[in-house]
Amino acid sequence: MHDIKKKFWLEKFDCFSITGKDARKFLNGITTGNILNSENKVIKTCWLTPNGALRSLIEITFLEKNLEVIILAGNTNEIIDYFNQIIFPADDVLLSEPFLINRIQEIDESNSWRTYQPIFFKIEDKEFEIYKNKLNLLNPNDLKLWKINQAIPSLEMEINGKNNPLELGLQDLIDFNKGCYLGQETMSKIKNVSSLKQEIRIWKSFESDLNLDVEDKNLYINSAKDISVGRITSFFKSDSQIKGLAMIKRKYLEDGNYFFSEIFGKIIIYKSVGSIFL
Repeated sequence: MHDIKKKFWLEKFDCFSITGKDARKFLNGITTGNILNSENKVIKTCWLTPNGALRSLIEITFLEKNLEVIILAGNTNEIIDYFNQIIFPADDVLLSEPFLINRIQEIDESNSWRTYQPIFFKIEDKEFEIYKNKLNLLNPNDLKLWKINQAIPSLEMEINGKNNPLELGLQDLIDFNKGCYLGQETMSKIKNVSSLKQEIRIWKSFESDLNLDVEDKNLYINSAKDISVGRITSFFKSDSQIKGLAMIKRKYLEDGNYFFSEIFGKIIIYKSVGSIFL
């Protein structure tokens, strides 16, 4: 048996450094993860609106003298502006200007993207080219499809100021036992009452002849469009298939796997690899 060559996800992301003795405490108060007691070198976490909607998906790397914040999905300037606004004069916290970083991570088709730890290279790092050339990297189209299968949210699509991280299958990025953070009350309320109204799902179209002029992003229970069961948030069309993500109302998730879209026709929905908690 030949060893199947491992696949890797390589992408550039915005990043900024946070220095100062209060850096961990500062980040702990505005993100959903436990930054103070993390044993990991890298932690994935969320930045929420005050009412609990996902605003940004971030990764934090713990270096010797500083923390680096990598913006996996979100508006970098908005994040830096907000962080700067809430630093108190007494806080020993300083943010750098944003810069780009190369992020590399092993992936596979059957495990969540959170399974493997990423490694980072600064853009000017000479080692990067040597390292990169040894890897079996996903091409841009395969990467897009893989991200859909993982239900990794994107800005302006799944991250739209309304969807919360529990609906997006990111429950493991929230520490429900730590103290106060932005959006915490809403998160606790949803978890305690288990009042999720919708959940993210992958969908796949059976049609090849699409009506892309239609604006209707709703998903319906049938082609008569009697009842709207959810809404398409993103899609990707490759040579062989059309796949995307949608937010589906929970009460219709038991109604079978087939729904109808005016744009994409009959579609099937199923759970993502990455949203293992839904």
